[in-house]
Amino acid sequence: MASVVELADVSIVRNGSTLLDRIDWVIDESDRWVVIGPNGAGKTTLLQVVSANMHPTAGMASILDEVLGAVDVFELRPRIGVTSAALADRIPRSESVGNVVVSAAYAVLGRWREGYDIEDFRRAAQLMKQLRIEHLGKRTFGTLSEGERKRVQIARALMTDPELLLLDEPAAGLDLAGRERLVETLSEIVADEYAPATVLVTHHLEEIPPGITHAMLLKGGRVVAAGPIDDVLTDEKMSEAFDLPLKVSKADGRWSARTARHHPERAASEE
Repeated sequence: MASVVELADVSIVRNGSTLLDRIDWVIDESDRWVVIGPNGAGKTTLLQVVSANMHPTAGMASILDEVLGAVDVFELRPRIGVTSAALADRIPRSESVGNVVVSAAYAVLGRWREGYDIEDFRRAAQLMKQLRIEHLGKRTFGTLSEGERKRVQIARALMTDPELLLLDEPAAGLDLAGRERLVETLSEIVADEYAPATVLVTHHLEEIPPGITHAMLLKGGRVVAAGPIDDVLTDEKMSEAFDLPLKVSKADGRWSARTARHHPERAASEE
């Protein structure tokens, strides 16, 4: 199986602080990863490296067979689909949804004088239908709900038929119904055998869609565990990552976690 990402001993140091500490990571083209960890664990920094937006301070990062530091990142980045809060903040609120999606073909935010052909518009329409936002095509981005904006961003990320899809906390800010609808959509995407290798970053196990194959736990910029998801999302490893005794469960393909603190009074009453 061909690898799309290879990180070897990658570290990121900024202003004397180590944000990532000797990370080793291989993503194969059929992999669907989730990266989990508490605030400050280094999740977003890791995605910055994998999206070719940050070069390692030390170590080697190969993205889509190109080594960072030895490649024109402006040619590499269009091969990577990304959704993030930072990117969403840069989308003009007055831009129509249809233009937000199709303009990804030129890697621009805000349509101007670019020339698009019929295949570009057909691709955008197909993705908007897949993400269930085809009825929003003429609406402006600023008038959408948070859940609708998330779907527009994912459609845009898929517009260039990327070889790698990076989703940075796509369910952040959604209510329960919005989260569940998005998880269902993400499950459909990762289940597609033609979908690109995918990395989802989240704080919450409840946001992991069925179909995710691998997991990485980060803590303080270091890898606590990484590998097949069932081997990583265990009580012991999750508790270590979050410095909290946790009980992890899985039902109908969905994960959840809760505290597993001992209650002496309950135990005494049960004796």
